[in-house]
Amino acid sequence: MQESNDATLDDKTLSRKSFAHTAFVALGSNLQDPVLQVKKAFLALKNLPQTNLIKTSSLYCTAPIGYQSQPDFINAVVQISTDLSPFDLLDALLNIELLAGRDRPFANAPRVLDCDLLIYVGVTMNTVKLTLPHSRMCERAFVLLPLAEIAPDLCLEKHGNVVKLKDLIQNSAVQNQGIKKLA
Repeated sequence: MQESNDATLDDKTLSRKSFAHTAFVALGSNLQDPVLQVKKAFLALKNLPQTNLIKTSSLYCTAPIGYQSQPDFINAVVQISTDLSPFDLLDALLNIELLAGRDRPFANAPRVLDCDLLIYVGVTMNTVKLTLPHSRMCERAFVLLPLAEIAPDLCLEKHGNVVKLKDLIQNSAVQNQGIKKLA
């Protein structure tokens, strides 16, 4: 794989090297050139210690949910393999957000970068700091569509196959979340 100076990745499948655990991370941005912010996040994840970036989804443009008076988001999902624990991975994701300039003035506020740990395969937990799988991911088209793109065989506990779930939500209220795949 080749990297260029404008934070682009040339291949959807990036590495075959595997660590012990598979995880999926959602990325989103709606400030300071959101496409570039998400692509920089791809590179930051690729460079995490004890972690390999395995796959990246296409980019999706999504209308905001919750607080509406803000620009549309650019979203993606990535698959990684890692030897980091779920908590260490969460801390690394929060650090990537911080380095990108993430500010948290209020819930659902516009953001330079959002990195959400969706799934850490084989781990279910509900703590003050971390809930796995992510508690709201099945309500969000901007998570399910890119997740189904890169992991069509993935089954979500209590929900089933991600592609079937994506198809179901495309025929429901989640369909109206204003999401479109970018070229």
